[in-house]
Amino acid sequence: MSQNSQMKLDFNNTEIAFRNKSDKDLEKAYWLFKMVASNSLIKIGTPLTNFALNIGLPIQGIIRNTIYKQFCGGESIEGCAQAIQDLGKGQVTTILDYSVEGEESEASFDETCAEILRTVAYAKANPLISFCVFKPTGLGRFDLFAKVDAKQTLTEAEQAEFAKVYDRVDRICKACHEASIKVLVDAEHSWIQDTIDDLARDMMEKYNKEAAIVYNTYQLYRSDKLASLKADFAYAQTQNFYLGAKIVRGAYMEIERQRAAEKGYASPIQPNKPASDTDYNEAISFCLDHVNRIGFMAGTHNEESSRLLAEELLKRNISPKNDHIYFAQLLGMSENLSFNLAAAGFNVAKYMPYGPVKAVMPYLFRRAQENTSVGGQTSRELGLIIKEKTRRKNAKK
Repeated sequence: MSQNSQMKLDFNNTEIAFRNKSDKDLEKAYWLFKMVASNSLIKIGTPLTNFALNIGLPIQGIIRNTIYKQFCGGESIEGCAQAIQDLGKGQVTTILDYSVEGEESEASFDETCAEILRTVAYAKANPLISFCVFKPTGLGRFDLFAKVDAKQTLTEAEQAEFAKVYDRVDRICKACHEASIKVLVDAEHSWIQDTIDDLARDMMEKYNKEAAIVYNTYQLYRSDKLASLKADFAYAQTQNFYLGAKIVRGAYMEIERQRAAEKGYASPIQPNKPASDTDYNEAISFCLDHVNRIGFMAGTHNEESSRLLAEELLKRNISPKNDHIYFAQLLGMSENLSFNLAAAGFNVAKYMPYGPVKAVMPYLFRRAQENTSVGGQTSRELGLIIKEKTRRKNAKK
């Protein structure tokens, strides 16, 4: 990476950030983030929208053209084709994310597994898709994970049920290994995460012998996850496999703290944001220290952490196109990070949720609620949109 390429990295360059957005798209995004900025509106709007959908009121069209269009790629894999191409024009790759949540039947788990396998086949034929992904509770009951995690004795039926969960995870990871497609295992709540970690570690040991294919997720807003990352790397070294790590800050902070208070145990969450930031940035340094044996994704909307990683690559003389290092953000958010990093030559991927509008609504509501709780995120998005609107207006004079 040259010094010149590094100098081009400007997270305030809104022309690059929004060049795939029409004036109409930009205006929609402006009003959408204005709405998301209102915490009270989100709290009221979420149950009202759920109610309207459940009784069949014709609001899906409104949702599809607003919040859904901003944060989702389409209702099917094929329906995401245009959004995938649009990202590709900005040198940004796609993480296809089947985002149907809340299903609890064996039939739904089998269907989710089959759908994720379809994303693997699609990714194999499309170089603009860099990762596949799955949420473990999309493949098995949350309460079953919780029982395993608590080391409670499973009934014979539950043992058979969990064997099916393991098999679904294994089939996905095996397909990714055979297709040479990286796959991300999403993190979930702390009281089921040990079981997910065990599954991910098993899959890495099985399928990461030649390359980092399976990536576990480390939520650094937990005070113990930097240690977990280091311990998993040490184990990978002894067992001779590559560690795959997606490092994020985390998505369940309020729920985690509330449950810890209710149950009377110490919260697993860091005492404050600076502690999370310190561990996150240390995780970046640790992964770079061992980049030949760790494939890692920095999943972050934090400008400081993104700049730190970019600058560290320069200092260490590591190519920005090193296949072991990716930046990632969510579709429809932090375009200033994604597209400016890509324009400067770094590997960047966007999480692209997809699925039927009604089925994806729980995911979208969760994202909206997270945005209202992340200090400064929504105002930052709005500020960038306003800046670009002003730039375009002045350019037309």
